[in-house]
Amino acid sequence: MSAINRFLGDTPLRVALKLIVISFIVGVVMAALGLTPWGLVLSARDFFAGLWNLGFDALYRFWGYFLLGAVIVVPLFLVLRLLNYRR
Repeated sequence: MSAINRFLGDTPLRVALKLIVISFIVGVVMAALGLTPWGLVLSARDFFAGLWNLGFDALYRFWGYFLLGAVIVVPLFLVLRLLNYRR
């Protein structure tokens, strides 16, 4: 098996055919949902711009979510470790 086949996981022609078929199917689904490539790029840009504009408020929210989860996860972890330690 050649290096290119190992890298691609199959022969280049078969990989190209698979990519063509998958691209067509994804294109049909995106068209049915009314999505466009440029619309996805703009949505991603708006998402990251929104995160940037939130600034430290985003960090504050992250910290709050972290603490909220830690209140459940850490005690549960400790209880499970104690139960497994006894065995």
